Amino acid sequence: MGKATPGHILAIIDENGVPVSDGTEGEIAVLQPDPVMFLNYWKRPDATAEKFADNWLRTGDMGTKDADGFIRFVGRADDVITSAGYRIGPGEIEDCLLGHPAVLSAGVVGVPDVERTEIVTAFIVPRVGVETDADLVAQLQHHVRTRLGGHQYPRRIIFAQSLPMTVSGKIIRRELRQMAMS
Repeated sequence: MGKATPGHILAIIDENGVPVSDGTEGEIAVLQPDPVMFLNYWKRPDATAEKFADNWLRTGDMGTKDADGFIRFVGRADDVITSAGYRIGPGEIEDCLLGHPAVLSAGVVGVPDVERTEIVTAFIVPRVGVETDADLVAQLQHHVRTRLGGHQYPRRIIFAQSLPMTVSGKIIRRELRQMAMS
């Protein structure tokens, strides 16, 4: 994402609203007062209170900051997958899957799992003419495992004809999670 615009103070905070050390993942937050900051929800003080931690406005975006002040976006707080103690951003896995020649489109979500908290679940729209069988599932899992890591590969792959998208072309992960659990 880069550095904060001059005149704005950003930090990466933990769940308690305390800034974390460089390189540690947390929620991207903006210090108030800020001239362009959201002030409140109309007649919803409880909802407003949830957006703030002390003087920090929670953006809902997860990220890290390096020693030079550069902020790196990891994903939306509600999209980050917690699996076997790892915090996993779905975007990196989606990008990796898109690098496989059989994949036209990919969406990744976490689905509740008793053993791992959540399991990485990938929805794949295959290219025309691609056979969607157990062999392709194994290929895709191997593709991610060898490029990203053993904790990030999708343990479950669901083939679909299309993915739910917003009008601006972003994947609606909430709908993918509902589809995976039905």
